[in-house]
Amino acid sequence: MPHTTIDDFPFERAPGCPFDPPPRLAALRAHAPLVRVRLWDGGTPWLVTRYADQRAVLSDPRFSADSSRPGLPAPTEGFAAQGRQEVRALSMQDGPEHARQRRMLIGHFTVRRINAMAPRLVRIIDGLLDRMEAAGPPADLVAAFALPLPSMVVGELLGVPEGDQPLFQRVSATMISRDSTARDFTAACGELGDYLSELIRRKDDDPGDDLLSSLVVTRMRTGQLTPELLVETAITLLVAGHETTTNQLALGTLVLLRHPEQLAVVRDSDDPARVASAVEELLRHLSITQTGLARVATEDVEIGGRLVRAGEGVIVPNASGNHDPAVFHDPDRLDIARPDARGHLAFGHGPHQCLGQALARLELQLAHPALLRRFPALRTTVADEDIAFKHDMIAYGVHELPVAW
Repeated sequence: MPHTTIDDFPFERAPGCPFDPPPRLAALRAHAPLVRVRLWDGGTPWLVTRYADQRAVLSDPRFSADSSRPGLPAPTEGFAAQGRQEVRALSMQDGPEHARQRRMLIGHFTVRRINAMAPRLVRIIDGLLDRMEAAGPPADLVAAFALPLPSMVVGELLGVPEGDQPLFQRVSATMISRDSTARDFTAACGELGDYLSELIRRKDDDPGDDLLSSLVVTRMRTGQLTPELLVETAITLLVAGHETTTNQLALGTLVLLRHPEQLAVVRDSDDPARVASAVEELLRHLSITQTGLARVATEDVEIGGRLVRAGEGVIVPNASGNHDPAVFHDPDRLDIARPDARGHLAFGHGPHQCLGQALARLELQLAHPALLRRFPALRTTVADEDIAFKHDMIAYGVHELPVAW
């Protein structure tokens, strides 16, 4: 069936279906898998909706993620409005510079190295749950648990001293808050940059066993990284690892509460493989990067039988690929025993695949069971229609999640 109209993107989710991707994605995937869409700024990039085509785009070096290239789509106005482009993330670079920076960091994010952090992550998780329990119900699960956990974990990874963690958490929370203005974001970046500059000086005098110390010794002292670039790298790691994990943890908890039989498996299983499988399915099912991944063609490329010309933008909504029935049986159903869930695109694909995915997986695999075991009667205190879902944000989730136990 030919597609003759140009839809405005991003699409809206169906009323009463907060966990499902927008239905328009499924319609296009079935009948017009590569179409033009219209963005807030008038741009009309291509929208790629099928799993196979998405993998092809994300693995093809002829599609660039470089934020300095003309034609790279900006799916929403909000990202630019909050000034987040001031932090040029590793995921928005290409070529030799991207490869150089990725090589510099990848050794610190191997599965083996991340798994060695498990005892420290357990200590952080238990501490947050102790605090929740002591304060008593009700609580906002986002503010009490899902929001501070990733910043504390990144702080641990970077070697932020325990006494400095409150500042680190406060500033990082400001950087991802929907209430932060561009001025707030800039001020938070400045405060965090000043703090990290001082921390780097301290690491240079007395290195520890942490990522920041390692980069100081192996990269900064050898002249491969300036102190300024090291600060930018640390901020990028914080921003990249914070908002996504916060939203995935809170939204994943909510969807498990709506599927009590599957929640019981996560809570009661003593098999780490079953919990890991559940986390993969939650990542696939929720696909929280709701605006998708942006690319621009550097030369003419054929995708899905259509020609994308050099300079034309492309958007890859991974929620659509993760719900493609050609790949995942009955894709709109949550099934934590799904055998092929790990094939999802929640962490992207290709050379820009999420560097910190092993850390995110470990956080979720430890946090979900710990929360549910500590509070076996955990429940929301408001109806779903009264929960403030993040329809207005790049990463989908909930602004608050009122709970009791």
